[in-house]
Amino acid sequence: MSPANEPRLSKAEKTAQAREKARAIREEQLKKEKRNKLLVGWGIVAAVVVIITVIAFVFIGNAQNNAPVADQGPTPANGNVHGGITLLTNTEVVKSEPASVNVADVPAPLATKPATVTVPAGEAEAGKPVKVVAYIDFICPACKQFETAYGESLTNLRNEGKISLEYRALGFLDRQSTTNYSSRAANAAACVVNSSPEKYAEFFDLLFERQPAEGGAGISDNDLKKMATEIAAANIDSCIDSKQFRPWVKVATQEAAAIGITGTPTVFVDGKQWDGRSDLNAEIQAASDAKG
Repeated sequence: MSPANEPRLSKAEKTAQAREKARAIREEQLKKEKRNKLLVGWGIVAAVVVIITVIAFVFIGNAQNNAPVADQGPTPANGNVHGGITLLTNTEVVKSEPASVNVADVPAPLATKPATVTVPAGEAEAGKPVKVVAYIDFICPACKQFETAYGESLTNLRNEGKISLEYRALGFLDRQSTTNYSSRAANAAACVVNSSPEKYAEFFDLLFERQPAEGGAGISDNDLKKMATEIAAANIDSCIDSKQFRPWVKVATQEAAAIGITGTPTVFVDGKQWDGRSDLNAEIQAASDAKG
């Protein structure tokens, strides 16, 4: 039947048809709105789950980082009982016999800071290069400035055999991060020197190059592990996870405080404390000349 021959709808029929069409459109719109509400609802639920998961990981991570550290433990291979690692020519470090440290062996802190601090095992040795001992903290901005000012010249002097350079990394500024970063970074460096001594200097430099700002969480343990991998050091994952050398760092930190060291960097040249203002290179040269 042609359109011309189709029966014409009455006004009532047209109205009913329009209403039915409007009803169908309205139903479809309601279904769409319902679907959207469900999607939004599930999206909110998923977001909440993600947030809770992140918070849980942060909480667990912080709890682990801030958990009490044992009072005794091993020294790393190539590290001494005073928390020191000594760099010689190029990538060589001083070897050391296995040992253990205990907080109970640390002397009680002095009542007042002495006029002259005597650094254990930091004195001049006859017939040997000038001994430079530097107490540092990996989150300490002044330590980074020290490395910027003197790192290259100290490297050159040890490569020339004129000095041995011992770094003692402390946890003095653990309070300046939410995760005890100073001690964690020192532990990571100890993990590297324990298994890859030839990579210690490079890892040391990288820690200062990427030094985090005070007040935050610092570099995560996972990123510290990645940094070791980045410089092709042996895997230190289990060493970091177990906090293997945190007792060693703890003992070094308490020993430093006990002998009167109050901040970092604190540097000794053949047992004599550098004042931090004069030219360190000149001090080293004077000590070298004194050896004859």
